[in-house]
Amino acid sequence: MQKWSQDVTKLNHVEIAKLEKDGLDVIQSLDKYAEEGFAAITADDFDRFKWLGLYVQRPKTDEFFMLRVKIPGGVLTAKQARVIAEISKEHGRELLDITSRHSIQFHWIRVESLPEIFKKLADVGLTTVAAAGDCPRNIVSSPLAGVDPDEIFDASAIVRELNRFFEYNRDFSNLPRKFKIAITTAPHNSIHAEINDVAFTPAQKEIHGKMVQGFHVAVGGGLSAEPQLAKDVDIFVRPEEILKVSAAVATIFRDYGYREKRNHSRLKFLVADWGMEKFTEELLKITGPFVTRGTDLTSNWNKGFFHGVHRQKQPGLSYVGLTIPAGRMSASELEKIAGVADAYGDGEIRTTNSQDIVLINIPDQKIEGLLAEEIVNKFSPDSQSFLATAVTCTGKEFCPFAVAETKHSIQEIAQYLDEHISLEEPIRLSISGCKNSCGQPQISDIGLQGNVVLVDGKAIESFEVWLGGILGPSASFATKLSGLVTKEKVGQALVEIIGFYKENKVKAESFTDFVNRVGFGALQDKLNAFVVNKTA
Repeated sequence: MQKWSQDVTKLNHVEIAKLEKDGLDVIQSLDKYAEEGFAAITADDFDRFKWLGLYVQRPKTDEFFMLRVKIPGGVLTAKQARVIAEISKEHGRELLDITSRHSIQFHWIRVESLPEIFKKLADVGLTTVAAAGDCPRNIVSSPLAGVDPDEIFDASAIVRELNRFFEYNRDFSNLPRKFKIAITTAPHNSIHAEINDVAFTPAQKEIHGKMVQGFHVAVGGGLSAEPQLAKDVDIFVRPEEILKVSAAVATIFRDYGYREKRNHSRLKFLVADWGMEKFTEELLKITGPFVTRGTDLTSNWNKGFFHGVHRQKQPGLSYVGLTIPAGRMSASELEKIAGVADAYGDGEIRTTNSQDIVLINIPDQKIEGLLAEEIVNKFSPDSQSFLATAVTCTGKEFCPFAVAETKHSIQEIAQYLDEHISLEEPIRLSISGCKNSCGQPQISDIGLQGNVVLVDGKAIESFEVWLGGILGPSASFATKLSGLVTKEKVGQALVEIIGFYKENKVKAESFTDFVNRVGFGALQDKLNAFVVNKTA
């Protein structure tokens, strides 16, 4: 018996609803709702729709949904991309967003259109199932899996195995909250391992006189209002053992995770309370013994960026990383990207968790032609714009939880920065519409988190400013400065802060290294001239 189901009196209302009807069971109601319309959907089934990748779009009275399509590991074919573009044109007003976990989101979706949309996706091997909800989400991996010269081996098959195992798996379709898995064999930590529920990163260990390549494991990472870095488990995992460990961690979360308060239900809270000794003990009860950790092969953090033209490990082939501003593009633009992927490569496209796109397997002799294409120039691989390295959540435009608009705001802020300051190396700039941190301000060089401030009695969108987030071997979250800055003054404030960095940094010093060296007092002084302090 699952431990959590023994005392239903302590469960929150969502947990009670999940006991009455599993999230996956809402699939059976889809045709009924498509026929009867939005008004027929029950309150509990609105929640269960998340298991189909559906969120009610703001405002609810307009009766639209946001729909998220899973792209495991970010691997997408040109044929699949064209179908996504076709659906967007027919049902989503041509608007598409890439998420921070490789997925692609539609907006303006009607419930009446869902059966047709799901059939079109299924026909090309795509699904929205478990793109949201209290279940294992889309699996993040390096978008260069299989082509990266620096990876120790190709983890693509492992990603596919994990996806097949967890998708539609009713043993794990009712977890306390979402469950995020990430895996890479490359040294640059593009998966942001430290903010996942379970992450597998490259390692090696000498076993019986032979050097074995495999993984280290970390558990319990996450952001939102109480961010925590994932903690290392003292085990070394071979590639064939990844599924066993993933299922065991999910089992612990399912059976012992907290189900009383929705804001205190992620795995990170259980890990923090138990400590790693107890967590490891429970894990090994399920998996059996492992050898201890070996040598960690993660050497740096590339912030998830793969811009530019770079050699693959396959001779004569290169990949080209495009910059998708704020992760947003039109259906027609995705169609054009699919066209160049077919014309210049083998049709394979990769989405990144920094909300960009990578074209892979481009023969060297075709690079010049590819770079001359209009759509490639629009999403320039060589862009030095602040917008090229910006990460955003959906924001108030569509999300019912957000208090600030993000996609258009980041474009205005980036444009102002481009006009007033230049950089020798990119700064990761992110913006989140609320404290749920979907825009990941805690892991950015500069993070902005939405809030509301009262100015002359009127509620005005504003932002908290976070500085100095970094992952990888020296991982630490960004620090939030005091005060709020109105949207109109954010650009000016950041020009002051970045200008201070440029004037006072030592040679080759990164922004985050500078922040940590000079301390936050001096940076707070720079921000204070732009701060308004009264919140609504």
